[in-house]
Amino acid sequence: MGVLRNSTCLRQWLTSVGRLCLLLFVIYVPAAGGQALTENRSPRVLVLYPYDERIAATTVAGEAIRARLLDATGGKIDLFSEFLDLARFPEGEYVERMAQFLGEKYVRHRPDVVVALGEQSAKFIVEHRAALARDAKIIVAGFNKSTALKMKMPPDVIGAFTEFNIIKTAALARRLHPSARHLFVLGGSSEFDRWWLETAKAELAEFSKNYDTTYLEDLTIEEFVAKAAAFPADSIVLALTIFQDRSGRNFIPRDAVKQITATASAPVFGPYSTYIDYGSVGGNVVTFEALGESVADLTLDALDGKPITHVQAPHFDVVDARQLKRWGLSEQNLPPGTFQMYRQPTFLEQYWLTVLVVSAVITLQSVFIIILLFERRRRRTAEVESRHRLLEVIHLNQSATAGALSASIAHELNQPLGAIRSNAEAASIVLRSACPDLKLIEQILTDIQDDDQRAHDIISRMRGLLKKRAEIEWQEFDLSELTATAIKILKGEAVRRGIEVRSKPAREPLLVRADKIHVQQVVLNIAINAMDAMTKAGNERKLTLETRLTKDAKAELSISDSGDGIPDDKFATIFEPFYTTKASGTGLGLSIARTIVETYGGRIMASNGGDGGAVFRVVLPLARAETR
Repeated sequence: MGVLRNSTCLRQWLTSVGRLCLLLFVIYVPAAGGQALTENRSPRVLVLYPYDERIAATTVAGEAIRARLLDATGGKIDLFSEFLDLARFPEGEYVERMAQFLGEKYVRHRPDVVVALGEQSAKFIVEHRAALARDAKIIVAGFNKSTALKMKMPPDVIGAFTEFNIIKTAALARRLHPSARHLFVLGGSSEFDRWWLETAKAELAEFSKNYDTTYLEDLTIEEFVAKAAAFPADSIVLALTIFQDRSGRNFIPRDAVKQITATASAPVFGPYSTYIDYGSVGGNVVTFEALGESVADLTLDALDGKPITHVQAPHFDVVDARQLKRWGLSEQNLPPGTFQMYRQPTFLEQYWLTVLVVSAVITLQSVFIIILLFERRRRRTAEVESRHRLLEVIHLNQSATAGALSASIAHELNQPLGAIRSNAEAASIVLRSACPDLKLIEQILTDIQDDDQRAHDIISRMRGLLKKRAEIEWQEFDLSELTATAIKILKGEAVRRGIEVRSKPAREPLLVRADKIHVQQVVLNIAINAMDAMTKAGNERKLTLETRLTKDAKAELSISDSGDGIPDDKFATIFEPFYTTKASGTGLGLSIARTIVETYGGRIMASNGGDGGAVFRVVLPLARAETR
């Protein structure tokens, strides 16, 4: 019996050992198989979300992590995500079941790195690390260092910490709303909501002394909305989190904030970027995209075997430009470097390059315009000076012409004066007679009047010829009539030289607009030159002045003589200053004539006539054409 008993015990012991070996085989063989899969496989990263997929903060951060990891590895990475939903299911039994489930789920796909977003996720992975990811690197994010210390995280757990400093958000609110006298701080009823509110009370202790401060907590969402609608206008409202209200209803905090801000009577600020676009003016926030990128960088270093240490996620002052406008808050009060979301760029900001180019063009145009105006003024000054000099030269030329014609003019003037004297003497004799013939005396007096008028006309023509002008006197006159007046002036000289003067006026008036005396001087200069050219001519000396309307509707005056004509090699120089063929000539007559004609928009030409002699043509625009 003892032997049998011993044999039975041995069999039982062997059976137990066999079962233990079988159990070890079952445990370790799959593990060995799993270990074999680690060769040449893609790295594995598990991202743990504390809540469900509707919580924007962790979801945005998680998407930033995924995007950065996929981009950095070219997609050669296995990414896993788990939403723990610990806000709605905080019970210990649920947490244990979730840990057991995940341990069995990833038994053959152990992650190399576990990223825990949020405090609850961090607590979960630290407590259940052995079952889920014994050898994995653990990276936590979404809370501050002090929280990490309270959690007593192991030294090898690395954090991307975010310091949600409510004081900085309050300071931003104070700068934007300096006239505020009331402070309201809102918090929900969940465990996290209560902790966050107590933390804010401690941090705001000194800040709140300057305000009539009220902490609103443990209210229903309807009560929060009603309270917010009755806030004084000179209030600052700080919204923390409302994961749950007093009635037990669960919320995504940004959705709760949206309900409150919709009817709030004062601007609402918050420490989370997710509140922006949901009615919050803004706050000192960490953008969850930036947080996700910081976590991704730590993850990449961990996968590469590099040493990693705690990092601080960057914070920014961020505001919603639409809310600034809604509450009449001046962007001039924003701290330097504040980022404005939804800000409509000004015209200058949006089209700065176009404005810069247009400004440069306008500046260049302005410079050019100033230069052109200066040049115009300079040219006008030069033109005025040139015109004054021209007038002086013309006056000297007129004086010279009068001097050249003085002998013939004196002779011509002597005739009517002599006739007046003779008639006066005859009248005196008749009056001394016994029976004066009154009809004869009347006839004598008429002759005296005619001779006097003739002398007056000669003197008037000379006065006009010698008149000095400070400015051009624009007049509208008939070119044919002016030619006839010039012929009268030349008549005495022509008779003295034995020259026959012929006139061929146009059938219709040739009205031109210019200074009448100047154009008359042109006619006199050309005619006197023509008479000088006929000095050596034979018995037949003819000077012909003809006016006509050209085919292109302009007034033309031609002056032809019966002299020797112009040598072919002199056509290019006859209008040049100081060119002359006369021993006593100045060479200015034709030059002045050309200047005068061109001043009034005309032109002067010279040629030789078919029967010998020179022909000068002066063409001027009609006054009617100028009007049109």
